[in-house]
Amino acid sequence: MESLPQNFLALPPKLSAYRKAGYAVLPIPYDATASYRGGCRAGPAAVIEASGQVEWFDEELGGEYVRAGVATLEPVEQVSAGPEGMHETIRRAARGVVGDGKFLIGLGGEHGITAGLVRAVMGRYRKLSVLQIDAHADLRDSYQGSKYSHACVMRRVLELGADVVGGGLRSFSAEERSSLRS
Repeated sequence: MESLPQNFLALPPKLSAYRKAGYAVLPIPYDATASYRGGCRAGPAAVIEASGQVEWFDEELGGEYVRAGVATLEPVEQVSAGPEGMHETIRRAARGVVGDGKFLIGLGGEHGITAGLVRAVMGRYRKLSVLQIDAHADLRDSYQGSKYSHACVMRRVLELGADVVGGGLRSFSAEERSSLRS
């Protein structure tokens, strides 16, 4: 895998080469199941562009964590096989990164991408906890005819066996409420 010339934090080649990087940013410009507004597919490119304005020094850690290397990969292309096909495409792309021992940073797009990423990580690390920061529970079994909609993503993550802690939840359906544990 090769890192992109326009990469996260605008790192020079010696800090962005995939082979030596401890971290890998996987852009996933996807918003096919967004129900309120489209456009979040532009998020990964916008974040990568803006990240070039960020200083490398981390005042809390007291160092430049980027010295571990941060590779930016080619964006995952949207497939025409629908949300389920996209879920599998994301899983395959992420699986390679995780299999190479990199710390995976998935950069979306809509949060429906999460289940494919979690599935890839759980292929290597069976015990996984996911912190969900969202206004909605996203625990529906299906939404608008798809089990892989953004509104179902945390249900899919739970089915994978990951522990999930939701923060900021303010809105959920009766169906989702029955899935919540205290």
